[in-house]
Amino acid sequence: MKKFTTLFFVLLIFPVLVFGQTLDEKLGEIDAYANAVMTTWKGPGMAIAIVKDGKVVSAKGYGLRELGKPDKVDENTLFAIASNSKAFTTASLAILVDEKKLAWDDKVSKYLPEFQMYNPWVTSELTVRDLVTHRVGLDTFSGDLLWYETTYSADEILNRVRYLKPVSSFRSRFGYQNLMFVAAGQIIEKVSGKPWPQFVTEHILRPLGMNRTTTSIKGLKNNAAFPHNESGGTLRVLHRGNVDGAAAAAGLNSSVADISKWIRLQLGRGKFEGKQIFSEQRSWEMWQPNVLLPISEAASKNNPTRHFNAYGMGWALYDYQGRKIISHGGGLDGMLSQTVLIPEENAGFVVLTNSESPAYSIMMNKIRDVLVNAPKRDWNAEAVEQVKRNKAAADEEIKKVDTARVPNTRPSLSLSNYAGTYADELYGAATVAEENGKLVLRFGPSPNFVADLEHWNYDTFQIKWRPSVAYNFPRGFVTFGIDKNGKTDDLKIDQPNNDFWFYELELKRTK
Repeated sequence: MKKFTTLFFVLLIFPVLVFGQTLDEKLGEIDAYANAVMTTWKGPGMAIAIVKDGKVVSAKGYGLRELGKPDKVDENTLFAIASNSKAFTTASLAILVDEKKLAWDDKVSKYLPEFQMYNPWVTSELTVRDLVTHRVGLDTFSGDLLWYETTYSADEILNRVRYLKPVSSFRSRFGYQNLMFVAAGQIIEKVSGKPWPQFVTEHILRPLGMNRTTTSIKGLKNNAAFPHNESGGTLRVLHRGNVDGAAAAAGLNSSVADISKWIRLQLGRGKFEGKQIFSEQRSWEMWQPNVLLPISEAASKNNPTRHFNAYGMGWALYDYQGRKIISHGGGLDGMLSQTVLIPEENAGFVVLTNSESPAYSIMMNKIRDVLVNAPKRDWNAEAVEQVKRNKAAADEEIKKVDTARVPNTRPSLSLSNYAGTYADELYGAATVAEENGKLVLRFGPSPNFVADLEHWNYDTFQIKWRPSVAYNFPRGFVTFGIDKNGKTDDLKIDQPNNDFWFYELELKRTK
């Protein structure tokens, strides 16, 4: 009886030693897994920080900042965090709501009277809340060609939104939107009198001591990672993309050491080291579902404990193993990342990478599993198999296109007759020129977008993007329309990809 009493006392006082891992053991498991993931996907670099019970319990870098150079990633290495910036924009709006300078359901026209959507009624009803909840009726990523690597300012980008046609009725479904966050950033400037970069810096970054974080690549400090992807066929170092026109949607560059402070602020419901940056009420509001997302049968089978999927304001929301998860991802050329909050565990973490491998999502799943004591699952092995399946499907699609090609055809016109300017109200002008016996396509607003056109069949040419294009586009095509007089009158771009909708462009010949 004495032995049973002693054992009961030990179990009562030290249950973690018997029934689960200690925190150090969990961190050790995560670290070992991260090293294995880096080996599998060949880096180049990754950084992870984990917050638990108000403290940073781990902050570490893996691999290299730039392929072919010895500089290593550490907890202070800067990465582009892309759409993780959106939560900083909604937090900025929350500060203004706390100050009673605006309300979530104020009409956008109150602050941006010149801003127009395609439908005048939507323009009149559009609210600040609509801007940051992805429910305005536009397609996911609609209009992203307006800000990606263009020379357009935020005002110029928003002036062109009126030409974007909706794909659903207003507030009826989710369509992930970067342009609406650009508009939210402009509202912050109109209300506060300070541009988004200045407001975010003064009201969030400095109070949290996020002193290495920048609002543009122009302000990057030393110890910054370079992006990498396999555009061109092999892993290569990319230039850092300038997205200043869409800073409120995707502009921040940060380190895991800095973002750990942001995570502590979020888990503290707007309070950080005694400073109330935004109120608990605003925190609660930003974490509430505003638009629901469907869960496919396949997704349910893959994650059977997930029962809802939604978007709040600047945050994605779902449940996992009985916990509410607040998270957001970020993706720019060669930089993928994820921030995750698990309030019921008083825990959160961030994963930053400088490649386009699945490493960031593998580690997101692994760390989340460890923090909620989920059943063991080898996400890395699953990702390896999924990539194999994806490649096989892509190869099969290439074969189908090759088979459909009509051999031994010639262009209807001489190459010089395809040359000209083709313009679109939404995007602007693209030019086609004959250079050294070949056609070259250039996108005016996007100086890096240059492609050589190689004849495919009839009046269709294959797009061969030059190295100045960082995005890893698969094979695409350009088809010229010929009018009754035997002259080109339009240009259609068929460029498959997951982010930029060239089909939205209606390029008509102007000269």
